Amino acid sequence: MSSAPLAQPADPPSAAADQGVGRPRVLAVLAAAQFAVVLSTSIVNVALPQVRDGIGLSGDGMAWVVNAYGLAFGALLLPGGRLADLLGQRRVLLTGLAVFTAASVAAALSASPWLLIAARAAQGVGAAAIAPAALSLVMRTYPPGPARGKALGVWGAVSGAGGAAGVLLGGALTEAFGWRAVFVAVAVLGAIVLAASVRLLSATPPAGHGIRSFDVGGTATVTLGLVALVYGLTTAGRDGWTDPRVLTAITVAAPLLALFALLERRYTAPLLPPRLLTSGAVAPANLVMALLGAVWVGLFFFVPLYQQQALGYSPLRAGLTQLPLAVANMIGAAIAPRLARRFGPGTVLAAAMATLAGGFLWLSRISANGSFLGDVLGPTVVVGLGLGAAFVQLTGAAVAGVPTADAGSAGGLVNTTRQIGGALGLAVLGTLATARTESAGFAVPHEVALTDGYRTAFLVSAGIVAVGALLTPLLTRRTTPTP
Repeated sequence: MSSAPLAQPADPPSAAADQGVGRPRVLAVLAAAQFAVVLSTSIVNVALPQVRDGIGLSGDGMAWVVNAYGLAFGALLLPGGRLADLLGQRRVLLTGLAVFTAASVAAALSASPWLLIAARAAQGVGAAAIAPAALSLVMRTYPPGPARGKALGVWGAVSGAGGAAGVLLGGALTEAFGWRAVFVAVAVLGAIVLAASVRLLSATPPAGHGIRSFDVGGTATVTLGLVALVYGLTTAGRDGWTDPRVLTAITVAAPLLALFALLERRYTAPLLPPRLLTSGAVAPANLVMALLGAVWVGLFFFVPLYQQQALGYSPLRAGLTQLPLAVANMIGAAIAPRLARRFGPGTVLAAAMATLAGGFLWLSRISANGSFLGDVLGPTVVVGLGLGAAFVQLTGAAVAGVPTADAGSAGGLVNTTRQIGGALGLAVLGTLATARTESAGFAVPHEVALTDGYRTAFLVSAGIVAVGALLTPLLTRRTTPTP
């Protein structure tokens, strides 16, 4: 495996990069913003049964409490990133945090299912502005070099830990205070981050000509196309690939996304500049990130299900057992930049993907009468180490070699590919797991059939990561930075 450096960023350090002592505080604020975004995707899952009983949700309504956030978030990341470029990252970040926090309050106060679902969609809108703007600010604050590697290590740690923390906090808050406490906690976190951002983040100049050059046509086509695609994929994971709604959604998404690609080549100031995909290792990094997203979402979906449905754990106990995974993820993310400086980013990424694949192979050996210590602890620690290291390296590659004017778009793109990859991965893994469980029928106890399905999902996850590992040489090519 080549250890040639991944493409190096070309953007100059901003004024914030010269703050010296102030940079750690800036990074802490931006990392907290990213943590809030990731946390809100998983913290609701454990509380869904209480939400259903407390507000009168149907089965489809429960799904929409989750999907409304994911749809808005995944579909609007590209526009959010482009607006950060055109209007300034700080302005877009503050706006996103304000929308996110207000929507969280609205969710906590919701008295009807449709209000809760609408509030969740609004949360997703705010998150779609936060994620790319915050990542772009990290890249502007830390110039190329070891400091940027450490910053991305922190970024990767909080991103990975957010999923596990959501399961833990969701279980604890729901059991202690009820489901509304979940949204109150997210609102409080959002308000704190917003206040800290106002105080600590300096203004960032826009890189474009303001809102007048915003690509309305591209935004409309990609947003509608991604909404249809994500809806089709999430519905497929629940109702099967032959469901009419799935087929209709995917049929609608394909021409819309094709039209978006055509418009981007003809528009003078496109939402997703074609030059971005030829900058550095952006294109292959996003491809591998989509594969990583596929197994990432599946991990935090199937492990708690196995523990609750096969091993009989309570939501709180299942959440507590995610702590070793979260710690391992943070360790992997923290040591990845140091290892990359010593052995080369390409070598570290390949090793991280191999570690991740090995962890999933180990997870595929779980049993229905197993235990946390015997079946879950070891493999999830291995998965966490690989996941944290791989995420840091891929995030750095996806935004390296990108001109300052496209930094927000690059951040939006890498978040979009992870989100779309997660939706596709969960749909495929869920379908395969369900098929394996149903094939067992009544020949074995139900918990055994369920476990067989989860083992299938983890085995396929190992294969997906192996494919990503084979693609890592594409990320080690040397490229000429774009001015």
